[in-house]
Amino acid sequence: MTTDKHRIFVCTSCRHTGGDCRPGHDLIAKLQEALKGAAPLVADGFEVSGIACMAGCSRPCTVAYRANEKATYLFGDIDPQTDIDDLVAFAEQYRSLDDGWCTSGDRPGKLRRTALARIPAAMIATETEMADPS
Repeated sequence: MTTDKHRIFVCTSCRHTGGDCRPGHDLIAKLQEALKGAAPLVADGFEVSGIACMAGCSRPCTVAYRANEKATYLFGDIDPQTDIDDLVAFAEQYRSLDDGWCTSGDRPGKLRRTALARIPAAMIATETEMADPS
């Protein structure tokens, strides 16, 4: 498992459907507080920050989990009032996964059905590997 910092990105541009409310900043504050409450299990290994847009506009609010050498996840339809426990539970799970890979059935609660993307970890090919594919 990688020892690099795990990151959670929260879209700060997403708007509630049919309104001007942007729940991202509220979600960041609530998630940071919840992660502190889960310390030392989770909080020390995560950085939570806002990002201007993750192109999930039709499914606000979007949240991404990322770490080096791990799959990246993008979730949509996240509600700061009801989904914090699922986000913290997934943070704990994600931190424990060597490659970040899990199926939808393995994820907690609402996150089983709100994934917008799972992006594999980057594969870095060396010149030797490229010359000798065996």
